Amino acid sequence: MTYIVNENCIKCKYTDCVEVCPVDCFYEGENMLVIHPDECIDCGVCEPECPVDAIKPDTEPGLEKWLQVNRDYAEKWPNITAKKDQPTDADKHKDETGKFEKYFSPKPGSGD
Repeated sequence: MTYIVNENCIKCKYTDCVEVCPVDCFYEGENMLVIHPDECIDCGVCEPECPVDAIKPDTEPGLEKWLQVNRDYAEKWPNITAKKDQPTDADKHKDETGKFEKYFSPKPGSGD
């Protein structure tokens, strides 16, 4: 098992989860984070830290797409190891649906 980040993170990108991760397995895209499934130690400390419920165990049904998105982009995006400020309009996108189709960006985050 591993944890994954789903579309709830898109355009919100809260990084509270990064701060508690003991193995630094988060990677930053332009408008979301992903977890590297081979680095995650399944401790689960990140899941309750996410204010938009974007982190789930990959054992939940229907998350196969997200496991692949996390795997693919963790290989391409820079590692993030410290909390950053969320986007200024994050709260506006908190409860929005269909964010992957509307906003997903394959571009890496700033990585700083």
